[in-house]
This record gives sequence, C-alpha cells and structure tokens, in this order.
Amino acid sequence: MSASSRTALSLVADHPVVKAPVSEKPTNTRRSIIVFGASIAFLSFLHRAAISQAAPAMSRELHLSPGQMGLVFSAFGFTYAAGEMPSGWFCDRFGARWLLTRVIALWSLFVAATAGAWNFPSLFASRLLFGAGESGCFPGLASMFRTWLPPRERNAAEGIKAACARWGAAVAPALITALYAWFTWRQVFILLGVAGILLGIVFFRWYRDDPRTHPSVNAAELALLPARPGGVSHAGAPWGKIVRSRSVWALGFQWFSHYYGFYFYITWLPIYLYKSRGLNLRDGAFAAGLPLFTAGLGSLFAGWALSALTTRIRSTARARKLLGYISYGGAAALLLLFTWIANPILALVAMSLSSFAAEFSGPVSWTTAMDIGGENVGAVSGFMNTLGQLGGGVAPAVTGFLLQISGNAWNVAFYASALIYAAGVICWIAIDPVSPL
Repeated sequence: MSASSRTALSLVADHPVVKAPVSEKPTNTRRSIIVFGASIAFLSFLHRAAISQAAPAMSRELHLSPGQMGLVFSAFGFTYAAGEMPSGWFCDRFGARWLLTRVIALWSLFVAATAGAWNFPSLFASRLLFGAGESGCFPGLASMFRTWLPPRERNAAEGIKAACARWGAAVAPALITALYAWFTWRQVFILLGVAGILLGIVFFRWYRDDPRTHPSVNAAELALLPARPGGVSHAGAPWGKIVRSRSVWALGFQWFSHYYGFYFYITWLPIYLYKSRGLNLRDGAFAAGLPLFTAGLGSLFAGWALSALTTRIRSTARARKLLGYISYGGAAALLLLFTWIANPILALVAMSLSSFAAEFSGPVSWTTAMDIGGENVGAVSGFMNTLGQLGGGVAPAVTGFLLQISGNAWNVAFYASALIYAAGVICWIAIDPVSPL
C-alpha cells in the first residue's frame, strides 16, 4: 500500500463521516439546541436587568446614593469579566454541558441571594457573586452552537440568541412592575432564582456535548453537522497566540464599546426616565423596555443581513467588517441625535434606533470568534467577552460618577457612550474576521 493511501485511510479513521440512508429524513435536534440557547440567553438578561426596575425601591430602603447605586450596577460586570477566560478554558476542556449547568445553577442561586441584602456592602457582594456565577454563559453558548450547527446556520442562530437575550432585558421592567402587585422586590428575586434552577435541571438532563451520543439525532442529521462534531477536546488553549493576536484584541475592544453603551439600558435607563423625563413607574416600564426590544430586532436583522450581505459581495470578511462599521457608526450618530431632541417620544425613538444599530455587532462578533478560535472557541470568545463585560462593569459606575460631578447632567453620560461607540468603528479596521489563530 502506498504512503498516500495509508495517509488517506488514517484521516478517515480519525474523522469518520456519518452517511445517512438515502430515504432517511434528518431529525431537527439542532433546532432544539437553538431553543435552549435562546432560552438561556433570555433568562440570563432578564435576571441581569431585574435590578434596574427594583433600583428605586432598593435605593430608598437601603439608603443608597447615586454613586453607590452605580457601583451596585457595575459589580456584576467586574466579576463576570474576571471569570470569562477561565470559564472559556473550562468549556473547551470539559464541554459546554458541565459549564452551562454550573453557570445556570450558580447565577440563579446568587440572584436569589440578592433578596437577603440589608445594606450597601451586602447588596454589592450579592451582585459580585451573581456576576461570577454567570461568567462563561455566552462562550458556552458559542461552543454549543459551533458543535451543533453547520456554518450556514450559525448567523441566523446567533441573531435569534442575541435577540432573545435583549428581549429578556426588555420584558424585565414590565414583568417586575407587574409582579410588584403581589410581591416585594425581595420575593421577586427569589422567584427569578427558582426559574433559573428549573431551566438548569432540564438543560443538564437533555443536552449532550457530542451529537453522536444524543438519542434524538439520526444519521441523516449527523451528516449535516460539522465534520468534527465538537465534544470535549481536552486540549489546552493557545493563550500565547490569543494574547499576541491583533484581531482578538480588537474584537475584544469593540465588544467593550458594545457593552459600555448597552449597560445603560439595563441599569440607569428607568431612573433616567423617572427623574429626567418625569415618567411614573408603570409608564417608565414600557419606555425602558423599548430600546431593548429594538435591540432584539437589531440582532435578528443582523443575523439575516450578515448572510445576505456575504452572499451579495461574496466575501465573509468584508461583510462582517462592513456591518461592524455600520453598527457602531450608526449607534454613535443616533445617540448624539437623541441628546438634541426635546420631545420625549421622539427622543426615545432616536435612542431605540441607536440600540437597534448597535446590535448589528452581535452576530458578527460571535461568528468571528468562532472562526478565529476554531476548536478553542471557548477561550477566544471568553477573551472577547472579558473585555466586553469590563465595558459593562465600568459603564454604570462611570455614569454614576459623571452624574455626581455634573449635577445630574445626563447628556454628559450620553456623549461618553457615543464616543466609545465611535471607537468601535476603529476596532473593526484592525480585525481579520476569518483567519484562525
């Protein structure tokens, strides 16, 4: 037997191809993967945003200043960011099933622990633990999608997942306000924790890291999945390549820009509408959800637009970069426009359009992390999300500080967000969005 023949046989043995019977119709288990991913994303952002509507009652009961409330808002982001890279490594080594089960269980436990806060230090500590518990959620989802979805289906799946995350935050103000008719804010946080635990149990019992071991998958569907169907790699992350990669750093910094602007909507927005625009709690709940609802629409649109644009210009790299430029440039311009509009309804429309544009960056960021990371998608997406969540951690505290030193001049905070959005455009110039490490 020739050397080339032996090599070919070796490759086939290492990476067997599953061939389906001609008459067999593929199962749709991978669609359930998208449903699970969207559900986890929805609940994670619902839990994150719940504190924004509870903040006025918390501030009164616990006697918190704007600066202290800003630190409470920021606490989640600090520990979430710190845990992203270790969690990404854990995902690559041991699989998304164990990582996401840990994530859901711990974040649910600590969001429920918020109900026990009695002063600023205890509330701050509960939010730190909540952030640490949820760290690794989205790298785990990225790994799950890469394992279970063909490349052509990932853009749409990322759009759906990101949309559901934003809609989780969007329904939080109205849901929390409605629950206040029967429960205190402390009881509401306990209920949220119970909901998370139930989701975690269902996920652990159903999900498998290797599609070949899932009882609901047939050979026809396996033939549609990636040639190397994920599972647990046991490989170490190439941290040297990651930290030396200009594209990885730029990807992380543009994600910092994204979350710096986004976190205003799930932290300070209800207070802004109440204090600056004069809306009551019930009307403010609807208004606070609108920019997050349009953010979800932006994610869905971006997932479709990215696929369509790639087909039209026949370049995945150019399509991703173009969408990145439009995302951050549009978000910055529309947020500046918002600060010049006195009419509250028109101003809210401009803010909602800004959040819509900013979300174009979501699917392109996560699919870029998948392509750059390859088998180490958990580590690369964890690195990206570390910098992103630092933006989410810094933004609420900076906003509180700016309000304190400016005498509650809210536009100063919006100018800062617009400037950071503009920096995201520069980052996309430096990103090679398709070349693996």
